[in-house]
Amino acid sequence: MSPRPDPLDPDFAPSDMAGTRAPSLWPNSTRAADGLSTTFAATAFDPLHGQREQQAALALTALDVCSSALALRVLLAVQAVLAVGVLLVARSASDWLALAAAAGFTGLCATLLWLAAVCTFKKQLAAQDGPARGGVLLALGAAAALLAWAPLWAMGLVQAPGPWQWAGVPLAGAGLAGLAGGWLELRARLWQPSDARVRLAELQSRIRPHFLFNALNTAIALVRINPAQAESLLEDLAELFRVALSEGGASVSLDEEIALAQRYLAIEQLRYGARLKISWDIDAKAGAARLPPLVLQPLVENAVRHGVEPSASGAQLWVQASARRGQAVLLVTNTVPAESANPGMGLALANVAERLRLLHDVAGQLDVWREGELYRARIVVPL
Repeated sequence: MSPRPDPLDPDFAPSDMAGTRAPSLWPNSTRAADGLSTTFAATAFDPLHGQREQQAALALTALDVCSSALALRVLLAVQAVLAVGVLLVARSASDWLALAAAAGFTGLCATLLWLAAVCTFKKQLAAQDGPARGGVLLALGAAAALLAWAPLWAMGLVQAPGPWQWAGVPLAGAGLAGLAGGWLELRARLWQPSDARVRLAELQSRIRPHFLFNALNTAIALVRINPAQAESLLEDLAELFRVALSEGGASVSLDEEIALAQRYLAIEQLRYGARLKISWDIDAKAGAARLPPLVLQPLVENAVRHGVEPSASGAQLWVQASARRGQAVLLVTNTVPAESANPGMGLALANVAERLRLLHDVAGQLDVWREGELYRARIVVPL
């Protein structure tokens, strides 16, 4: 062992000798920020940095209007608001029909333009702070309303614009954009745990404690008889917890979910051996589908828990993914013993269903059912 460095050694001098020292092997995580600021640069240990990442992820989820089902809801809501608003100025039923048709066309075109712009620039918008993002959404709504209303005036389908119309059309567009943006953000926040204890409970429920206990015991048993296998098990376990404890984005690809589920089942395969028989049938065309993080792992975990654990002879597990008619279909099937078993509380399945609805609205679905000795869980998401 090398002797302990002397604090009086010139290599440790804080003045003119500093430039001659060898560079530190440790990352400069406490480096002062550039300029005259007295604050420090953001690091992975900065809680404000993590909070900003969470806010950006929430904004990205709220602005993900590329889903056809979510876009349809915004379109219908705007049309309903315009139809009711025209009632305030219509003099008769025929007048209302004429005004509603013009407002409906303008609203349809403007909403489509606004949705397309938000979908295209959602990452850039999510990177902005709240006031700046709100201002851009309002400006996009005002511009979209003017662009959609101008052709009607040019074709003579509406009266020549007066000063109030030139001001009212963009203001109406900005107001509707503000309502749509506020609803999207509120919708995203409703599905996000706002309390630290709720967040902690969510993380703890993703991987059951007794699975961790059994996996570590398996690794301990393998250390002496097969160190390489024990190392592989610990690597798989570390990857599972890295994903479970990460604050990632709103979605991952199906290929990533399958890779993570394979790591989980590799650990369970070491525990159960021949009792767990696994079959994979994955269509490469479905690999690009987007899913919320950690939705496949609870399904295969349930299959192991209710199929393999209660059966002395073990169980067969099939994981299939296919692409058809613009959708990715993920099917997890496992055999279950004929005798009655504890069905569980269904919390994991409810969590998966809620996160699918958040990401894909009505276009994403989870179905579970039993066919004799087979239990099936199916996820359908758009490609």
